[in-house]
Amino acid sequence: MPELKYKRILLKLSGEALGGEAGFGINVSEAEAIAKRVKEVHEMGVQVAIVIGAGNLWRGKQGLDRGMDRATADYMGMLGTMMNALGLMDALERQNVYTRVMSAIEMRAIAEPYIRRRAIRHLEKGRVVIFGAGTGNPFFSTDTAAALRATEIDADVVIKATKVDGVYDSDPKKNPKASKFDTLSYIEVLNRRLEVMDSTAITHCMEHNVPILVLNLWDAEALPAALRGEKIGTIVNGR
Repeated sequence: MPELKYKRILLKLSGEALGGEAGFGINVSEAEAIAKRVKEVHEMGVQVAIVIGAGNLWRGKQGLDRGMDRATADYMGMLGTMMNALGLMDALERQNVYTRVMSAIEMRAIAEPYIRRRAIRHLEKGRVVIFGAGTGNPFFSTDTAAALRATEIDADVVIKATKVDGVYDSDPKKNPKASKFDTLSYIEVLNRRLEVMDSTAITHCMEHNVPILVLNLWDAEALPAALRGEKIGTIVNGR
């Protein structure tokens, strides 16, 4: 068993990760592909917690543009994260990975209420924990939920899963000369307005010294290599 640089991680997934090429709805094949990635690192001995967004099911901006109340739009998004969490839980358990979904909003029929000490105990027992319903409060994103839960469970790193191999100074799909960063400080991310996570999440990680690693989850080797300490993706820290 190789020495691990990170032994407890918070994996942040966008809702679109489950949407497949269409980017909308829950694609069972995509859920299975993500579950296989998680299973691989789980079998390395890594404790895995997950926060997932809901952009594949609900875009609050669409409602806001039509005059919807912001809090209502955000609560709808929280419900969307629970649908994604249950879909991912099912995919993981079909891979024989014991999984628990914990919700920031009580839904006792389908998920455990979020209790910090219980979440940590699940991780210690080798279960994957999926945190649903964001922070449980409107006006906060799932990026912020990921940063908050990472500090609460004392995660070694927040891993932001994307479909590019790190953070660039411009969109590499539009600019072939875009330059990739190997490392960044929290302040640089904020000052450059780089789209790593939202500013509240970045500030929270900065205040609590939680590193953020941005990598391509769809590269089969990237996540295991990063956990072994290899230079993968872009690391955001205090430098």
